[in-house]
Amino acid sequence: MTSILVRDTSLVISGITVPPTKAELVGARARVLGTIHEVDGTTELVFALTQSRWGGSVLPLPAGEYRIETDADLDSVTLAETNATVMRVQVAGGVVTISAPIDPVYRSADGQGSLERRYTASGEKLENAVFFESFYGRNASCNPLALDREIARRLPNVTRYWSVVDLSVDVPGGAIAVVEGSPEWWRARGESRLLIVNDWLRRAFARHPGQKVLQTWHGTPLKRLALHRPGFDPRRMVAVIRESRRWDGLLAQNAYAAKILKAAYRFRGALWTEGYPRNDVLVAGNRNEVRDILGIEPTERVLLYAPTWRDDRTEMVDFLDLDALAHAADAVVLVRGHSRTLLPGRDTAGPRVIDVTSFPDTSRLILAADELITDYSSVMFDFSVTGKPMSFLVPDIEHYRGALRGFYFDLVAHAPGPVVSSQSDLHMALANPERETLFAERYATWRKRFNSRDDGRASERVVARLIDQNWLATD
Repeated sequence: MTSILVRDTSLVISGITVPPTKAELVGARARVLGTIHEVDGTTELVFALTQSRWGGSVLPLPAGEYRIETDADLDSVTLAETNATVMRVQVAGGVVTISAPIDPVYRSADGQGSLERRYTASGEKLENAVFFESFYGRNASCNPLALDREIARRLPNVTRYWSVVDLSVDVPGGAIAVVEGSPEWWRARGESRLLIVNDWLRRAFARHPGQKVLQTWHGTPLKRLALHRPGFDPRRMVAVIRESRRWDGLLAQNAYAAKILKAAYRFRGALWTEGYPRNDVLVAGNRNEVRDILGIEPTERVLLYAPTWRDDRTEMVDFLDLDALAHAADAVVLVRGHSRTLLPGRDTAGPRVIDVTSFPDTSRLILAADELITDYSSVMFDFSVTGKPMSFLVPDIEHYRGALRGFYFDLVAHAPGPVVSSQSDLHMALANPERETLFAERYATWRKRFNSRDDGRASERVVARLIDQNWLATD
């Protein structure tokens, strides 16, 4: 009779009579090989519920469902939910469900409501701390990550909290991870002197006296957003304006983006056009350090495929045969889905294909790549900091432009690289030795318009302003 338990941070299945020949715990974005041990004449199967991902710290597996794939006879193993400080675990049949370590008392609507009321009404003195959140806590990345580095360097006495969906998210050294929805999360967000975020503030938020919010956003927009999206929706208008009133400052990569973001959100606070902190690493970073993490040789050609998300689908688009692309270009293909496709999607696999959707920081992937393939993603405005070639695969451009979002300018007329609608045309574009020469003038115009402030010192400028305006205390 098999039995199952969680021992420390491992899932242990004991009492197996016939040793299995294979054992793996398989999730959408992570997998773990099981280890097999002989114990008192029976077999014990052990799965670590922690993992080091992308060369980072050893952390719990991401929340989600995992299948136990084995040829062992496990009967109908079940495990009632465990109560742990790093994760919660349930097992039913061959499915392991991992979730964030939030006490059941606080997981209900009533529980969250009580925390919301407690911390939005708190009269506690503000802490000299920064609360960071990037892409709704799915990773520690983007402009908030770059500003974290500069704040840690310049103001080491400032406490740094990172909002995370679970403890699989690797936060910067010296920072404190707070799981969304936990009492610690509500307190940190409610009492930190400064919040630095790159998307909307979720849940109820009431700014306390003296508290400031810097909205860094997460890209220069090509596609229409907020109040500029197609179709009039009164509820969207109310939500957009309510959200933008929560921000004290809004960071823009360039003057073009500043104008659009201000209008799209009807923003009335301080508008800072300082370049993007996340792009500082593109000026002075070491690409081979990233390639080492990914297991790519310094001399290999690397293509980064990074499409944006679609409003009418949850997973990444499937316009490319990635194996065929890798073969045709004689390259390693890095596949980077949008942050909104991280949770619902599954990793893509192939002989020379590496799915890096769960890699925490897109900027370092840009550093590692030789060329970019995208569609309408704002990554184009970051990749151009490097001056490396870009191609645009847009088979659904008419649908995207007409029905889904619409554009602020004509991509086909201004793109600093070939715009194609099929995989075969993309292969030909990538093989064209004259490509960079053909688009050199457009590329130079593009960089002048969008990257004039991306000089490697944006983080320094933003943190200096935070200090000068007393949004951060130096003591």
